[in-house]
Amino acid sequence: MTTRPTARSPRPSAVRRGPTVRRRAARTGQYLALLGYLVFLAFPLLWLVSTAFKPPRELASLHPGWIPDHPTLDNFRQAFDEQPLLRSAGNSLIASLAAAAITVVIATPMAYVMARHHRSPLSRAATGWIVVSQAFPFVLVIIPLFLVLKEVRLIDSLSGLIMVYVVWSLPFALWMLAGYARAVPRELEEAAAVDGASRLRTLISVTMPLLAPGIVATALFAFITAWNEFFFALVLLKSPQKQTMPVILTHFIGTEGVADLGPLAAASLLATLPSLVLFAVIQRRITSGTLAGAVKH
Repeated sequence: MTTRPTARSPRPSAVRRGPTVRRRAARTGQYLALLGYLVFLAFPLLWLVSTAFKPPRELASLHPGWIPDHPTLDNFRQAFDEQPLLRSAGNSLIASLAAAAITVVIATPMAYVMARHHRSPLSRAATGWIVVSQAFPFVLVIIPLFLVLKEVRLIDSLSGLIMVYVVWSLPFALWMLAGYARAVPRELEEAAAVDGASRLRTLISVTMPLLAPGIVATALFAFITAWNEFFFALVLLKSPQKQTMPVILTHFIGTEGVADLGPLAAASLLATLPSLVLFAVIQRRITSGTLAGAVKH
C-alpha cells in the first residue's frame, strides 16, 4: 500500500513574515515618496535663500553651488537702496489683512447657512455658481472691475484693491467654510437647544468654537491670496506710493528683460517671510481642529 506525499504547511513564522515584509516595503515607499515631495517643495525656497546671499561673481558662475563661498548682505542693502520695499510691504500688509478679515466676516454666516440648508435648490445653485466662478480668468473680469471702480472713484486706492481681493477670495472661502460647517454635528446644537440656549447663544458658544480652525484656515487662504496677487495690483494701482510688494519686485527686472538677480532674490526672500511667519503662528490652530471634548458627558 502506497501513501501519497502530503504538502508541508508553511511555518507560522514564515506566514507572519510575508505580510510584515510587504508592509515595511510599502511604508518605506511611502516615506521615500513623501521625502521626494518635500524636497521638490523646498527646492525653490532653498535656492532663493542661497541666491540672496551670493556675491555677483558667484551669481555669474556657470556652475553655481548650493552654499555661497563668500556670503554677503550686499544684495539686501542694494534692494533696499533701489526700491521702497518697506513701503510696498506695508501696502501689501494692509491690503492682505483687511481682505482676509472682511472675507471671513462675510463668508462665515453665509457658509453656515449653505451648510445647514445644503439640500435646498438655492443652496445647490449657489454652490454650483461658486464652482463655476473659480474658472473665470483674471483678464475676463479686469475690465468690468476697472470700470466699476472708476465709476465709484476707487481706482488707484488700496480700498478699491481690498474690495477686489474680497470679491475674488469670497467664492473659495465660502466653499472652504461650508465644508467645515457641515462637519459640525447638528446634535450638539440640538443638545444646546434642549438645555435652553437661544439660537444666538448656540451659535456663539457651540458652533463658532468648532468652526474656529476653519475660520483660521480661510483667513490664511485669503491673506496669502492677497499677499501674492500681482495682476489686479498692477492694473488698478498707478501711484508708486501705493504699489504692493509683487509689483515692486518687477522693478528689479530691466527694460531689456535682464534681472538684477541678487537684489531680486533678496527682495523675494523678504516678501516670503510674512506668509511663513503667519503660517508658523497659526498652523497649530489649524491642525488642532478636532471635536474632542465637544460631546456632552
